[in-house]
Amino acid sequence: MQNMRTLTVAAAALILLPWALSLLGLGPNSASEVVIFALAAMGLNILAGYTGLVSFGHGAWFGLGAYVAGITALRLGNASMAVSLVAALLFTAALAAVIGFLVLRRRGVYFSLMTLALSAMGFQLAFRWTEVTGGENGLGGIERPGLLDNNLNFYIVVAVLAFLVMALMLRVLQSPVGSVFVAIRENENRAQALGYHVQRYKLAAFVLSATVTGLAGALLLYKNRLTSAEPMSVIFSGELLAMVVIGGMRGFLGPALGALFYILFREYLSMYTENWLFWFGLIFLGFVLFARQGLVGIGAQVRRRLFPEAMTGAAMADRKIEKHPLPAAIRGRDAGGGNVLVADDISKTFGALKAVDGVSIRVRDKTLHALIGPNGAGKTTAFNLLSGIIPADSGKVSFLGRDISGSTPDQIAGLGLGRSFQITSLFPDLTIRENLRLAVQAHHPSRTRALSPAGSVAEVNAKVDEMLDWIGLRGMENAIAGSLSYGGQRLLDLGLALSTEPKILLADEPLAGLSVAERERVGLLIKDVSTSIPVLLVEHDIDRVFDLADHVTVMAEGRVLLDGTVDDARNSAKVREIYIGSGTSAVAASARQGQFSDETILSIDRMNLHYGKSHILNDVGFDLHKGEILALLGRNGAGKSSVLKGVTGIVTPSSGSIRLMGSELVGLSSARIARKGIGYVPQGRGLFAGMTVRENLELGRIRRQTGEGTHWTSEEILEYFPRLRERLDTPADRLSGGEQQMAAVARALSGDIRVLLLDEPFEGLAPAIVEQLFRTFDRLRDRLSIVIVDHNLDLALALSDRTIVLERGRVLHEVESRRIATDLDLRREMLWL
Repeated sequence: MQNMRTLTVAAAALILLPWALSLLGLGPNSASEVVIFALAAMGLNILAGYTGLVSFGHGAWFGLGAYVAGITALRLGNASMAVSLVAALLFTAALAAVIGFLVLRRRGVYFSLMTLALSAMGFQLAFRWTEVTGGENGLGGIERPGLLDNNLNFYIVVAVLAFLVMALMLRVLQSPVGSVFVAIRENENRAQALGYHVQRYKLAAFVLSATVTGLAGALLLYKNRLTSAEPMSVIFSGELLAMVVIGGMRGFLGPALGALFYILFREYLSMYTENWLFWFGLIFLGFVLFARQGLVGIGAQVRRRLFPEAMTGAAMADRKIEKHPLPAAIRGRDAGGGNVLVADDISKTFGALKAVDGVSIRVRDKTLHALIGPNGAGKTTAFNLLSGIIPADSGKVSFLGRDISGSTPDQIAGLGLGRSFQITSLFPDLTIRENLRLAVQAHHPSRTRALSPAGSVAEVNAKVDEMLDWIGLRGMENAIAGSLSYGGQRLLDLGLALSTEPKILLADEPLAGLSVAERERVGLLIKDVSTSIPVLLVEHDIDRVFDLADHVTVMAEGRVLLDGTVDDARNSAKVREIYIGSGTSAVAASARQGQFSDETILSIDRMNLHYGKSHILNDVGFDLHKGEILALLGRNGAGKSSVLKGVTGIVTPSSGSIRLMGSELVGLSSARIARKGIGYVPQGRGLFAGMTVRENLELGRIRRQTGEGTHWTSEEILEYFPRLRERLDTPADRLSGGEQQMAAVARALSGDIRVLLLDEPFEGLAPAIVEQLFRTFDRLRDRLSIVIVDHNLDLALALSDRTIVLERGRVLHEVESRRIATDLDLRREMLWL
């Protein structure tokens, strides 16, 4: 239905265009040019808007199509326009396949720069190869068929051809193949991990894009009856990209609207100034800065300002959780018994760091095999070696008896290995349903269909519905994945891994960021999965691991420390020393509470916060006192992290007041709020990858030595985090998870601060590291006030003086932490757990 509506609009526009332009003093000739440029821009948008590959040199294909059609026409004595057009299409497609095979080996800016070089080389070749291209004089002598000498008749032919090509493009883009183009734009690595051969899909998009643009160039040849090197220039490529951006990259017809704008702007402004391109460039910048959706999105942008959409609750509020059986496709899996995944003596070195050193693992069918160890032990690196994301330096990996050493992630996924990621890896701008459909489709024959709608395969839709029910995201399937709470994203990440119907599941910290109830539920789901297919699990919730696992491998410093039963791991003194530490109860009992003063440091009054039309926080209010540690608790999606983002100015509150030492923070930028003495440690740490620990700390300090709060010198910080002293010159992304968390807290302390905001500081950390951080936070209460969000209730309640309980963006309870720390019935009542 949507496709039919789009094509109806396109047909109506093509019919009315000559008449509309005639009212503006332009004729069918200009109408033909609009349609030709629209076709070229829409061809470019297949790459830029749908696949996320920005080409700075697409004019090369436009010029190539024109030259091939022109040379063919002259060789045939202008006998057949149709033959010339077909020749242009075939030659452009063939050359695009060869060039694409080479340039698509690079990503991002490197790909863009290579296309820029392609355009520059094409222009020089066309300009200097005089005997073939006509050089600076161009290639002339082109004649149209007699019937098309009339400009209106020629426009009709161009319009019909353009409509047919648009219909074909739309079908491809709405097909399973087209949905993979969008998946590559959103998250190329995740698409590959699901089993898609992304290079083939990128090459298909590249060839289709170049061919459509080449056809447009050939049509312009016949419109002008000549061509020159100019369309192959970098300047024209930039104009083409500007048409796409101004029209709207995310709308199918947006680039066509951009082409119309370009022609009208050029025709009218060029009458007044030769520098019309300068003004066109300014308008282009304006759209980039203020109208990212282009002309097609301006109407909606204005409408939202004048008539705001009705507010809704957070995405997770519509969730319906019911108990459902394991999806049939997973229940029916049979790997044949025995060892399913075997790693023999695998090793991986990064520079001087031996991340994995001679590790051997054997995962048996229908078992839950836990891989545990302290942060930096090499567990995630081992996962990446097993799934092909990084190649091993030595050793061998076998899957179902087949050597997969050196295989790519999509090849291994195609054999039946599914994995979730330590850092959630989703397609953030797609809906939950679209995410799951991409995962299901990856191993379904429909994935190669290029002309049927992606949502029309009944079997795929049924499997998506089954997975939605099982992971507990029913009722919110049309929510954008990026709008979910962190816990919701963890659930979806697990759903993506299982939707590929794997023969083994590699789950990397699937419980991280989940509430206590969710952790128990998801743990049981994973145990349920292991009754049908083997599961290799990395997880730091040691109690949950020991309850669920059938077999345990413990890693430390890149080696296997222990491989045996749960009892072997539980009773090992060495494992307890390096990994488990004193235990949660002993750590929690060591905290000091109730030593804060009555002085209010931070006051939040009736804060409301929206993400788009979703009303996330509703009249949230509480005070934070000097020396106090305050816990913000609640289920996933309750709004805890949003409170911290509101305080720091990352998201501006819609209304309400936030006062720090009596000074209003609402309306200030995040930078100014930070300089007023707010230190923030985000979930996921947010370190500057590639920079050393020392550089991260220096960046945290440079603009925050303001006298607003306690001043922290480097030496004082390192006294709290002595482990960082020997890591000061190590790149932050090379640290273990625990060291990264320490560095993130240390960076937040650098400078002068009054309040420290901690978002999930214990997430994904080994018990021994958690113990170190807990004791550090307990010491910090002597020098500042802390707000902590964490799903480890025992630690959060033991550490904090007071607890604010949030539910659906509202303050549900405010209570002394020690009350619900010791009274489990009251805890269940207040936290709905």
